[in-house]
Amino acid sequence: MALTPSNMMALGTTAPNFFLQDVVSGNIFSLADLKVETGIVLFFICNHCPYVIHINSQLVKMANDYIDKGFYFIAINSNDAKKYTEDAPDKMIVKAQEWNYPFPYLYDETQEVAKSYEAACTPDFYVFDKDKKLTYRGQLDDSRPGNSIPLTGKDIRLALDAILVGEKPSPFQRPSIGCNIKWK
Repeated sequence: MALTPSNMMALGTTAPNFFLQDVVSGNIFSLADLKVETGIVLFFICNHCPYVIHINSQLVKMANDYIDKGFYFIAINSNDAKKYTEDAPDKMIVKAQEWNYPFPYLYDETQEVAKSYEAACTPDFYVFDKDKKLTYRGQLDDSRPGNSIPLTGKDIRLALDAILVGEKPSPFQRPSIGCNIKWK
């Protein structure tokens, strides 16, 4: 595991479209097909990264807190499942059910989606407004495995709350940090 920060895609970037399969439902998911009411929270995760395991409870809580406010939540796994078999689609299904994900868990087998988002690590977060323009990219909060800081989702929650009241999130955003995406 190489500790890796986010690349911090430019604010204002339009969310790149994609067509990926949700491993749980089997449905193909396209960003272009979404009728976005408030915004989109898109994040790159995987099954085995200790940073993702550490935040899973907050991902589920945050999604449950904001889905009814018009936000879509989308999880994408772009790791090489041949070398990292614990991140294979069949194991993604198990984890999504175990963690009670209230959002689709998509598999990016070609890794093209991760590249189009300039994703670098798991977890890597992106918040888009209703026009699918990037308004936040960075960390969930300051909590990391073993640092004893409470897991709150504060940074992303502040961004979502700003969008809800018609404001832009603060441009002062800290990169996420976690395991590097396992590239082919």
